Amino acid sequence: MSKSAIVITAVVALVSSVAWAQGARGVVDHDTFESGGTSGEWAPARVGATGRKTCLDIHGVIIPCAGTHQDGDLQAGVLWPEPRFVDNTDGTVTDMLTGLVWLKDMSCADLADTDVDGKAEWAAALPAAASLADGTCGLSDGSVVGDWRLPTRFELVSLLDLEYQGPALPNAMGTAQATEGDVFSGMQSDSYWSSTSDAGTTDSAWAVGFSTGVTFSYPKTDIKAVWPVRNGL
Repeated sequence: MSKSAIVITAVVALVSSVAWAQGARGVVDHDTFESGGTSGEWAPARVGATGRKTCLDIHGVIIPCAGTHQDGDLQAGVLWPEPRFVDNTDGTVTDMLTGLVWLKDMSCADLADTDVDGKAEWAAALPAAASLADGTCGLSDGSVVGDWRLPTRFELVSLLDLEYQGPALPNAMGTAQATEGDVFSGMQSDSYWSSTSDAGTTDSAWAVGFSTGVTFSYPKTDIKAVWPVRNGL
């Protein structure tokens, strides 16, 4: 086995042990993953399931899923672990599907250069997220300036549970719709900025609305919510 493969195997084993210690299942169940490999239950960057479980006809009426080939029938993608989210009791929440760590407060007004609702123009949202650190927004996680950032479009989308609206987010276990404070708090009805610019309209950037699950490109001068994320420390 190559040196790089040994390192990757060790990292996967470490993530697996942490996940199982927190009572999660199905996060990592493949301890021989090597770079470039495609076998096994888990590998980096595989597409997660959408959460959709019901099927609809062209009129929007719920129908039996079997044989429809809809998302609710196939439920393709990586199955969500249970729990989906772990509240770290330090102002952060870990997504056990992606390993990303999110600020528990989805509307922190203490972020630099944001308004009383924790919103800002896109150019201000980027440094606002990067300025977050322990002692701000309810954090006691030991993070420092530079650990946090504005999430990418795909990182925001990875949180959606498209079985629901208002909000289109799963609960802590990943088995039902989220409610206020179940795992995250202060969810806003407005969309949340991503760090991803729109390639077709370069003065716009992508944002995700968790009330409806809609992803849309907005002018960078618009005021949108700021929700920082960081990699696991």
